[in-house]
Amino acid sequence: MADNRRLLFNAILRVLRPLVRVMLRNGTTYGDFADLTKWVFVDVARQDFKIPGRKQSTSRISVITGLTRKEVARQLEIGRPDDSALQHQYNRAAKVISGWRRDHRFQGVDGEPLELPFEAQDAPCFSELVRRFSGDMPARAVLDELVRVGSVTKLDDGRIALVTSSYVPAGDESQKLLIMGTDTEFLLNTLDHNLQPGQNAPFFQRKVYADNVPEEALPAFLQVSAQKAQALLDELDRYLLARDRDENPAVEGTGRMEAGIGIYYFEKPWSETDS
Repeated sequence: MADNRRLLFNAILRVLRPLVRVMLRNGTTYGDFADLTKWVFVDVARQDFKIPGRKQSTSRISVITGLTRKEVARQLEIGRPDDSALQHQYNRAAKVISGWRRDHRFQGVDGEPLELPFEAQDAPCFSELVRRFSGDMPARAVLDELVRVGSVTKLDDGRIALVTSSYVPAGDESQKLLIMGTDTEFLLNTLDHNLQPGQNAPFFQRKVYADNVPEEALPAFLQVSAQKAQALLDELDRYLLARDRDENPAVEGTGRMEAGIGIYYFEKPWSETDS
């Protein structure tokens, strides 16, 4: 058990280092982080560590977290910081791009996304794309957002062309921070699932790795890994589309689940202390 605790602390340090780097770059202090951490400790203890059939008490949360009952009570009164508006905007824009790439109605004979007019009668158009994949969002507002982040471009003849394979708001720090939180949560939830005692159905979790690669080899590896990863993601995206009730209401089944797979590239100078 002592060895597991040491390994856990080492893992936490590895997770915290890049997180703290992002926080300091964005003007977040230790005090801010400590306040957020207290709220999360209390919220996780309240929701995930209940005794079956019993209401979770302030005293039990205090025992689990090590916080005083007074501090637990204070944290229970604090609402979660709200990022729902940004999350909603991200989801809608991402669905439009995903639909453009995978729905045959908006693709040419070569399978590539069509260059779409904003409006058209009896022909594929951007407004119809938005109606299908972004609900009641105004098509003009979606277009402005996708142009702003560089995902689409307006051609001289008025048509709209998709220039990226996904919604990556390169110039929007708030959206990039939202994506960081979402993607990191998915990854850590997978790790948590696989670490649970007696887990007989682990989630897929793999990486390729080498620790003695020359710097000159990395640009080509970055390019080929991005191409092959995107091709795999496109294939899995089409598989999920056929089973997503938002896109295919005829799909039967119970519950409402989120599911997906993430692939990420990494590189950094080798350090013996990391081994």
